[in-house]
Amino acid sequence: MTIEITNESGVDTDETVLLRLMEHNFSELHVSPDADVAILLVDEGAMEALHVQWMDEPGPTDVLSFPMDELRPGTEEQPTPPGLLGDIVLCPQVAEGQAQTAGHSTLDELILLTTHGLLHLLGFDHAEPEEEREMFGLQRELITAFQASERRRRA
Repeated sequence: MTIEITNESGVDTDETVLLRLMEHNFSELHVSPDADVAILLVDEGAMEALHVQWMDEPGPTDVLSFPMDELRPGTEEQPTPPGLLGDIVLCPQVAEGQAQTAGHSTLDELILLTTHGLLHLLGFDHAEPEEEREMFGLQRELITAFQASERRRRA
């Protein structure tokens, strides 16, 4: 499994936590250990340019996902085949503002956004109410399980 994390945002971020998060989520979603994903942290200017280019929407956003091989979550018996999941682009500056509003840390917001981005790479969406319930429910489960594993790791 290759998880490449590049921080071009100018914001110090604990990339080892994001790496552990992705490893955890790959395991929980039965994604092949031979799948690859890239996470790029960018500043607001770069995120705004991507947001305009790909979504035709003004201003920076928190996370964008760019799927590549259209992989889907696997099962214990049949993991996701090897391949290139794609890219997750995060904007820590936007995440920081959202974290303050939500009353948690910027790192917690980045954990949420990274998980959200991964689910998009795996074909989940939230355009329709049922899709939103499914995606956000799975997102909560993954984050809760990761946070529990992090508490055990620190104990």
